[in-house]
Amino acid sequence: MQETIKTASGLSYVITHKGSGDTPQVGDKVEVHYTGKLTNGAVFDSSVSRGQSFSFQLGVGQVIQGWDEGVALLKVGDKATFTIPAELAYGEQGAGGVIGPNETLIFEIELLGIKEAPKPVDITEKEVFTTDSGLKYVKVRTTNGEQAANNKMVSVHYSGFLEDGSLFDSSLERGQPITFPLGQGHVIQGWDEGIALLKVGEKAQFIIPHELGYGEQGHPPVIPQKATLIFDVELVEVK
Repeated sequence: MQETIKTASGLSYVITHKGSGDTPQVGDKVEVHYTGKLTNGAVFDSSVSRGQSFSFQLGVGQVIQGWDEGVALLKVGDKATFTIPAELAYGEQGAGGVIGPNETLIFEIELLGIKEAPKPVDITEKEVFTTDSGLKYVKVRTTNGEQAANNKMVSVHYSGFLEDGSLFDSSLERGQPITFPLGQGHVIQGWDEGIALLKVGEKAQFIIPHELGYGEQGHPPVIPQKATLIFDVELVEVK
């Protein structure tokens, strides 16, 4: 008989088929097939029936808490049935009329694959500059491209990390750079200052103190209080 394991959070799971692949890490992009059921057995969603797998970045709040915790326990090739209490799912409010308040959910999940998350660029051999505001930056690649300037539209590819190297966001994962008007407060202060230092085609790493990032409060649940942030960026375009 297959063993049911219950975690400290209240998540219960059974491994129904054992794989032999790697275990994903926080920040990795994972690909899964799943079927979601209510406790009465009614199916409310299924990637299997659509014939299209589902991908998300693990551990950064893109999915319900029970998924972030549960999928991190699997190896590629594993199939498992998770019983997810409401507090790890959609809570007291439910979701979309299909999932009621305080509803326990059952998910059959198969971990199909892992795409390893980006890692911070190693800058140990590079010169680090510090601006008057406290922003630290390293130019990883320099060019003779057009200089970024306030009030111009800039397109930037980026990966953002906490100090422990864990990825919390990446445009590379989405395959789409972010575009915004520079110097108008549409991004954190460290970005408005840092991107203005770059030319098109240049790559840099910014080390942004919390005063130039998300402040003392952070941006829960992804960015802790008083978090120093590390961004690897590339200025793709200036208009």
